[in-house]
Amino acid sequence: MDTPLAVAAKADTQEAPEHRQGTAALALAALGVVYGDIGTSPLYTVKEIFGHVTGVPLNPETVVGAVSVVLWALMLVVTLKYVVLVLRADNRGEGGIMALLALASETAAGQPVLRRRLLLLGTFGACLFYGDSVLTPAISVLSAVEGLEIATPALKPWVLPISIGILAGLFAVQRHGTAVVGRWFGPIIVLWFLVLGAVGLSQIAQAPQILQAIDPRHAWLFLSQRGWGLFLAVGAVVLAVTGTEALYADMGHFGKRPIRLAWSGFVLPALALNYAGQGALLLHSPQAVSNPFYLMFPPALLWPAVVIATAATIIASQAVISGAYSLTQQAIQLGFLPRMRIVHTSAHEKGQIYVPAVNWLLLAAVALACLGFGSSSAMASAYGIAVTGTMLITTVLTYYVVRRAWGYPAWVSVGATAFFVALDALLLASCSVKIVEGGWFPLALAAGLLLVMTTWERGRELLMAELHAHQPRLDEFAASLAHEPQPRRVPRTAVFLSAERGVVPQALLHNIKHNLVLHERNIVLTVQFHERPWIGFDERAEVAQVGHGFWQVSLHFGFMNQPDIPKALELCAAQGLAIDPFATSFFLSRETVVPSSGPKMALWRERLFETMSRNAGRAVEFFSLPHNSVIELGTRVQI
Repeated sequence: MDTPLAVAAKADTQEAPEHRQGTAALALAALGVVYGDIGTSPLYTVKEIFGHVTGVPLNPETVVGAVSVVLWALMLVVTLKYVVLVLRADNRGEGGIMALLALASETAAGQPVLRRRLLLLGTFGACLFYGDSVLTPAISVLSAVEGLEIATPALKPWVLPISIGILAGLFAVQRHGTAVVGRWFGPIIVLWFLVLGAVGLSQIAQAPQILQAIDPRHAWLFLSQRGWGLFLAVGAVVLAVTGTEALYADMGHFGKRPIRLAWSGFVLPALALNYAGQGALLLHSPQAVSNPFYLMFPPALLWPAVVIATAATIIASQAVISGAYSLTQQAIQLGFLPRMRIVHTSAHEKGQIYVPAVNWLLLAAVALACLGFGSSSAMASAYGIAVTGTMLITTVLTYYVVRRAWGYPAWVSVGATAFFVALDALLLASCSVKIVEGGWFPLALAAGLLLVMTTWERGRELLMAELHAHQPRLDEFAASLAHEPQPRRVPRTAVFLSAERGVVPQALLHNIKHNLVLHERNIVLTVQFHERPWIGFDERAEVAQVGHGFWQVSLHFGFMNQPDIPKALELCAAQGLAIDPFATSFFLSRETVVPSSGPKMALWRERLFETMSRNAGRAVEFFSLPHNSVIELGTRVQI
């Protein structure tokens, strides 16, 4: 999903912000944010391919074959699928699974059943990303710190405590924002990739026969000889392409060209050299299979290698943690999660956000994952499922964009995606072999989150239906004031928030009933979030005069916009409705949900929805309303 770092240069202006930096500067920035995750995969990939679980024997033929499979996985999955094809499927410049979901669901607007299925599929993919947000920090930092036991075996018992300590510190500093640390991301990752390439090249020089791995026939021979062990071997190879979704997710900030340039000109060569270097090491020193990455370094450079590897994994972790914040914000605005407190950590960059609830839940989950699995090797089987599941869902959603949004013929659309569906399905099936050994963890986490998201969406749908069943039409209500005795009019402007356009909000009815007054100017305000990333200021406000002192105002936001109501209301002046912020009161309805044993939703899900509704963040903070101008009026609703 689009990380806050990836949208750091965005401003909430009339259009999706343009890239003012040069291609080279954007490519450098993309290295830190986009490629931090996939750049740390060499820490553990080769070690897992030759681990005892896969059953792959260690001999020159299998070493060359395994490296060949890794290299061609990078070419097919990353280069061909994502860099060449998927980056084309942008949602008005934005990428990521939520942006792709919005784009794909638009193509099924006239088919509610298909649209519902696409929403469910895409939402599950987003839930898998949360699993990735838990496992990426855990496996990355663990694999880096495990270098300590290579440098000093006596430190082995301290690997887990040190890893958890680093992770706890990483999550603790999130509330301060990433602006300062973010400046160092690009240079550190540049150094990291230079080290990867240099150490790999030094090993290739000692066993140049590893360059045979460039021939794809060695990859085919390696796979064909595995038999049923194919799934176990491929399940380890998957680790080489983890983090690929970041290429697509961060497209909105960096653009296609810088991401493609960084990959083709720097990242791919460095990764290829390092994987080939690890293979070369195993050719002339098979005993290095216990940890081929760190054993490529001379003993004198082991400690510096551990330090830079740990820094690189922290950067990779930072990107995916920030991505979880951004994904949460988008899910809230698309109606899949209740409102949460969102803190903007920069006064200038709106993309940099911090979600406290998500931060501490992630820390708890990451710590439990570290303690439960104990090592990066044990965690590897769980890691692959979260990644490959998201990749497969991305391919399926992309088909609907290619076929319906772009209008390509069916045979072209099917031909362009069938190969990748088969490839992703193979990768997912290979990871699924290890469900019992830990693969269940991200699936269980995603299933639980999917249940929460669908319960919230369905509960809000039932709640709104119940509320609107007893709400009069706004035009009829305003017209009736001309024929019936009016409540006493008082000065000031009253803004009543309503979830649906054209109806009288509960807060307005309660204000008349209990306070027996009506303001001189009454604005019924509806906030609508669209399945577009950005809504410009020229489309933000829509004003309609109802009469008798009433106006209907609709504010439109994309799922990447910050919903600032007071700022958006300033735009109404251009349409004849000037609003004085110092003479305006905001009235909110706060519904108390009362579960009932009805047929519309299971009672336990109603209770879950009631709990989420009770603990949802306040609309005051979410919509940036002035605290001293807000009046909340409650109502009990049975669903």
